[in-house]
Amino acid sequence: MKIGVTQIILGNMSLDDTLSLCQEAGYDAVELTFGEGKDTDINMSDTELQGIAAKCEAAGIEIGSITAGYADRGNLLSLDAMDREKGAVSLARGLEVAGALGVGGILLHPGQLTADGTYQEVWDNLVGILKDLAPSAEAHKVAIGLENVWNKFLLSPKEMRDIVDEIDSEWVGTYLDTANMMAYGYPEHWIRELGHRIKRVHFKDFARGAHQFVNLLDGDTDWKVVMEAFRAIGYDGYVIHEVGGDRAAQIDLAKRMRKIVSM
Repeated sequence: MKIGVTQIILGNMSLDDTLSLCQEAGYDAVELTFGEGKDTDINMSDTELQGIAAKCEAAGIEIGSITAGYADRGNLLSLDAMDREKGAVSLARGLEVAGALGVGGILLHPGQLTADGTYQEVWDNLVGILKDLAPSAEAHKVAIGLENVWNKFLLSPKEMRDIVDEIDSEWVGTYLDTANMMAYGYPEHWIRELGHRIKRVHFKDFARGAHQFVNLLDGDTDWKVVMEAFRAIGYDGYVIHEVGGDRAAQIDLAKRMRKIVSM
């Protein structure tokens, strides 16, 4: 497995500083975030995006995946069609960005569930959107990774498996976060249930007693069991941590990740 860090938790760190951190810490990969008004801007031309890919390659750091969204990225779980359309536009542009970079995966946070309507309505809307975008994902050779997040939606591995199977595209799967289910479940259950549907992985840890995210190896994750489960399903891709902290903490996190993946 190749270890990495996501720019999601690096604040406004520039691309150059991100690559420098990765080199110093010994990360193999990075997850880049594309937004508006950044040096990784969602509106960059293909030529500019290829320049970013070349800069990462020159630094010896692979781009494991990306996140991308406009400032108003909507909400794919909303019953408001305009909100859903904004989310779909952000995802569609993200697929183009990843394709231009030559990156094979994109993280999808689908948005927040509200009390409006029914769960089934929200489910059907999301299935429809991802079915519609699956051909674009295939054309750009970018897997959409639907993440399990604290949004009151897709709360069990069976639900996640069922929605991916209903979409029925090898280009739509799961971006598994190892801690986001720990308040009510076990990451090993998700790994075993989802199997080949897992496209990318975020490493986090969680202390159930304190009900909070903690540093890797400081929580209740049974990492040996988790790693055994990943190997059992044949997952050997990127594992990207999503744990905050200063530069020293990020360097230490790389050491913790190497310890985990060696279990």
